[in-house]
Amino acid sequence: MARSCELIIEPNPLDGDVNMSRDAAMLQSAIDENQCSLRFYRWLQPTLSLGYFQRPEIIPPEFNQLPCVRRLSGGGAILHHHELTYACAISATHELAGNPTRIYRVIHDQIVAVLREFGIDIRRRGHVDNQHHEPFLCFRRHDPHDLVVGSHKVLGSAQRRRKGAVLQHGSLLLKESEFASGLPGLLDLAKLEKCPVDVERLGQKLSLLL
Repeated sequence: MARSCELIIEPNPLDGDVNMSRDAAMLQSAIDENQCSLRFYRWLQPTLSLGYFQRPEIIPPEFNQLPCVRRLSGGGAILHHHELTYACAISATHELAGNPTRIYRVIHDQIVAVLREFGIDIRRRGHVDNQHHEPFLCFRRHDPHDLVVGSHKVLGSAQRRRKGAVLQHGSLLLKESEFASGLPGLLDLAKLEKCPVDVERLGQKLSLLL
């Protein structure tokens, strides 16, 4: 039987709590209804999201003025500002659920392929040395699945497994935020005015693969 993945492209930026509740509903649908879903969205205002296992008391003072939400997925905190975010949920019966790292590869490889069409030299980071400590922000951490332009991380993803179903979050950093200096985005590094990614086209390609 052919697989079916629901593609959701939010037309307008959303509040952080709304974004997180919609992602939680996707995971629940994967558990209850074996539904596969892929959602792309943006954020209404600069918002800090904590990884599921991060404690609020470790938030540095410079982020205290920002709205804060907790993600279902793990990893480091993300300052959601100039970026495109995706969430993917698959059921326990999905063929990718048994090897969740394959979900990273499927999504990241497709993003690489699309961006390379525009001459952007983006690649998977590959091997990383062990970090002595984990920085607070996700984009200061190194993971083999990261997508980088030069040495700069522009896309990172994290997962959460529940009852065999998997929710994966990822953020494509487009521009440096004044709230997180020193983290240039794709447009800064490629010297572009706007993101070349056609989100609907990318989403349709990915939903066919999922």
